[in-house]
Amino acid sequence: MSPRRHSLSTSIAHLHGDERTVGSPLNTAELVALRRTRLFGATGTVLMAIGALGAGARPVVQDPTFGVRLLNLPSRLSTVALTMTTTGAVMMALAWLMLGRFALGRRRMSRSQLDRTLLLWMLPLLVAPPMYSKDVYSYLAQSQISRLGLDPYRVGPAPALGLDHVFTLSVPSLWRETPAPYGPLFLWIGRGISALTGENIVTAVLCHRVVVLLGVGLIVWAVPRLAARCGVAEVSALWLGAANPLLLMHLVAGIHNEALMLGLMLTGTEFALRGITAARPLVPSLRDHPTWSDWAPLAELLAGAVLITMSSQVKLPSLLALGFVAMALGWRWGGDLRAFLLAGTSMSALAAAVTGVIGWASGLGFGWVFTLGTANVVRSWMSPPTLIALGTGQVGILLGLGDHTTAVLSLTRAIGVLIIAVLVVWLLLVVFQGRLHPVGGLGVALGITVLLFPVVQPWYLLWAIIPLAAWATRPQFRIAVIGVTLVVGIFGPTANGDRFALFQIVDATLASAVVVLGLFLLTYRRLPWRALPRASEGATGDLPAQEATPRAAATTDAYADSP
Repeated sequence: MSPRRHSLSTSIAHLHGDERTVGSPLNTAELVALRRTRLFGATGTVLMAIGALGAGARPVVQDPTFGVRLLNLPSRLSTVALTMTTTGAVMMALAWLMLGRFALGRRRMSRSQLDRTLLLWMLPLLVAPPMYSKDVYSYLAQSQISRLGLDPYRVGPAPALGLDHVFTLSVPSLWRETPAPYGPLFLWIGRGISALTGENIVTAVLCHRVVVLLGVGLIVWAVPRLAARCGVAEVSALWLGAANPLLLMHLVAGIHNEALMLGLMLTGTEFALRGITAARPLVPSLRDHPTWSDWAPLAELLAGAVLITMSSQVKLPSLLALGFVAMALGWRWGGDLRAFLLAGTSMSALAAAVTGVIGWASGLGFGWVFTLGTANVVRSWMSPPTLIALGTGQVGILLGLGDHTTAVLSLTRAIGVLIIAVLVVWLLLVVFQGRLHPVGGLGVALGITVLLFPVVQPWYLLWAIIPLAAWATRPQFRIAVIGVTLVVGIFGPTANGDRFALFQIVDATLASAVVVLGLFLLTYRRLPWRALPRASEGATGDLPAQEATPRAAATTDAYADSP
């Protein structure tokens, strides 16, 4: 290996550090500050939910707030509603930042305290109108197309349902003619929701929120277990990943199917790695009269691979996890060419079988393969290849050379995809050699994929943030994630911004800044904006004085401390 490649491998591996102990429980002053921080964040999400009645992505028809005096008031004061939503989002993001004091410090909150905080912050958003995106209405329309026996991978909402259909009316005009880009498992679930709710938009939207909640639940279950496997404190991993404001704003409030994709992917990864590390050899000899305990690791590995493949039938990028599981399996089987081929072939065959069963059982087949590029019509400034092409096109126009943006866009996006392929293959090989933990490899690979993807949406960042939160612990990484989260969360897309004029967005932003500044001054001595005094130390007695990371024995995995 060249020195340059070795340096890159070492720098990636050094994102990971060891955090095998959770630390001491919070003292009395910190418990009071934690409760106030929790209340501050909950107030923010309540404001978001109320503001969503006017600034959210309400349906064009069947709006339950229409004509209801109190509930319809935010829609009459749209700038005020947008100010409430923006203020609430900033409050929640700042509360999350303060919560980090109790997740990363020498004394840390317990797992149950973090779980209760996350649940409290989510509750108001579960009953609010969709926010930051109208994608859920595309979900409803595409599911209805499937329910009617049509192929959602061939026709869009307008041709299949008609422009005046209750679902089509709420779909953004950009997506009314386009086929579905999602996997058959997700549309199969959506078809079941459509059969259950009919054409009732509100009930269908709430059912999709239940699916999101299921996905978030799987994320919360898997992240601490993966963190323990990597020698990372589960509270810090959950705070950075599952409690991230982007998850609350875009997966819960925005109702995106990334929640289900990530939940299945991470859960499957945990089961698969558990099976790989628990047995040697993986498949016991029949002559040894194997018991269930001998076959259990194989069952866990297979279950994990099935779950990962299912996640790819929601959105394809999660299939990367199966590649890293296969490389970890190959390393466990000896790390030679035979092990590489055997592990790769077996996982590929299993994935093909599960994909075929889902395509056959759902009746949707494999048409989704040909619609994966549907979202490429969006020119997202968050995608570096797209941003470079847009900038180059504008330079060409200024120089009088004409508008060649489309041609340059095809080139830069192709180069980006090529770089993704090369780097992901290299990461797979590094994991196969046992020099990088598969969870870290997966997180870095998804980070590269998001960075160089033709289209990048704010919630795509969670593809990388959540798995990396369970592995990377260096302060530089956490500072970068915190910075990106706050910038994208606070200064990213406005809630349903296409309905507002520029002056309304500016007015709401300025008003929110003034309100947040006032709240900061009022709560400066009551909330942990700064480090708490160390005078009132002393355990409260409700937690053990020193708590080892659960399942710490799992860190004996040789990947955890690779150089």
